[in-house]
Amino acid sequence: MDTVQLATSTWAVLLCTWVLSTALGAVLHATHFCTMGAISDAVLMQDSSRLKQWALAAAVAILGFAAMQYLGWIEPQKSIYGSSKLLWLSSVVGGALFGVGMVLGSGCTSKALVRLGAGNLKSLLVLLIMGVVGLATLKGLLAVWRVNTLETVFLQAPSRAFVGTWWAASSGWTVPHASVAAALCLGGFLLLWSLKGCSGASRSMLWGGAFVGLAVTCMWWITGVLGHGLEHPETLEEFFVATGSGRMESFSFTSPVAMVLDAFMYFSDGTKRLTVGMVSVLGVVMGSSIHAIWTDSFRWESFANRADLVRHLVGGVLMGVGGVTAMGCTVGQGLSGLSTLSWMSCLTLIFIGLGAWLTLNWQLRQMERCA
Repeated sequence: MDTVQLATSTWAVLLCTWVLSTALGAVLHATHFCTMGAISDAVLMQDSSRLKQWALAAAVAILGFAAMQYLGWIEPQKSIYGSSKLLWLSSVVGGALFGVGMVLGSGCTSKALVRLGAGNLKSLLVLLIMGVVGLATLKGLLAVWRVNTLETVFLQAPSRAFVGTWWAASSGWTVPHASVAAALCLGGFLLLWSLKGCSGASRSMLWGGAFVGLAVTCMWWITGVLGHGLEHPETLEEFFVATGSGRMESFSFTSPVAMVLDAFMYFSDGTKRLTVGMVSVLGVVMGSSIHAIWTDSFRWESFANRADLVRHLVGGVLMGVGGVTAMGCTVGQGLSGLSTLSWMSCLTLIFIGLGAWLTLNWQLRQMERCA
C-alpha cells in the first residue's frame, strides 16, 4: 500500500465511522438505550425491558464478531483487548468506579453524549469533567498512580485473553471453532432471554438493541477489514488505520472523549490526528441532536440545585478515572469488549454492574429516609 492508498483508506474508514456513529446516536436517542437506565429500571421498578434491550445488543455483537472470526476476516488477538496481561485489579477497581460514577452522573458516557445532543447541559459538564480527569488518567498525574499501582497486579495469560482461545487450548479444538461455540453459548442464551416473554411495548424497544449490536459488529468490520493493511508504506508492518491504539477497535467512548478534548486544546502542535474513536464521539452527538430536533424533543436542561451539580461533578470524576483504568466503559468493555469474549471485559462488566447496583440501592435508602 502506497501513501495515496493509505490516505484514501484512512478517509474511507473515518467517513464510514461518521455515518455509522451518527445513525447510532439517532437510534440511541429514539429507543432510550442506556445501560445505567436498564440497571436502574430493574433495581427500582423491577422492569427488565431495557435490560433485555441491552442483552439483545450484546447477543448480536457477540454472534456477529464470532461469525467474522470464523470466516477469517478478523482475529481477536489483533484487537485492543488482545493482551497477554490480564489486568484484573484494573478491571475490578475501574469497573466499580465507573459503575458508581454513571449512576451519580445520570448515565454512562454514551448516554451523556446522547443527552448532550438533545440539549442537556448537565451532560456537557459531566463530559468535560470526565474528559479532563480521563486525560489525566491516560497520561497525566493519575496515570502515574494507575501504572505504578493497579497495573503492577496482573495475571500472565499468553494466548488466553479470550474465552475462545482458552477453550481451544483446553479442549484441543481450533480457535475459530472454540470461539464460535463459546459465542453460541453466551450469545444464544442472551438472545433467547431477551426475546422471552416480551410485551408489545418491550418488543418495540428491541429493534434498538439489535441495531446497537449490529453497529458494534459493523465497527469491527470497518477497522478490522476496511482499515486493515498488511504492510505500512513507512514501517512495513501490519496496521489498522485511524485507530487510537493502532489495533482493531470498535465503539468506545470514555478515552475518545478525553482525546477529543486534548485535540481541541492542543490541535496546533501538529501531532494530533483524527481517530475512529474521536469521530464516533462527535457522530453520536450529531445523530442524537438530529433526531431530537426532528422529533421536536430538543430541550435545554440544567441542574435542579447545588446537590444535583455536586452529584454530577463527582460522577464525571469517577467515570473519567474508572473508564480509562478499566480500558473502556459500558460500550467499550460492556459491548465491544464483550463481543470478543475477552475475560477482562467480562470482569469489568460485572463490576460496573455491581458498582451501579450498590449506588442505586444507596440512593433508594436515602430517599426512603427523607420520605
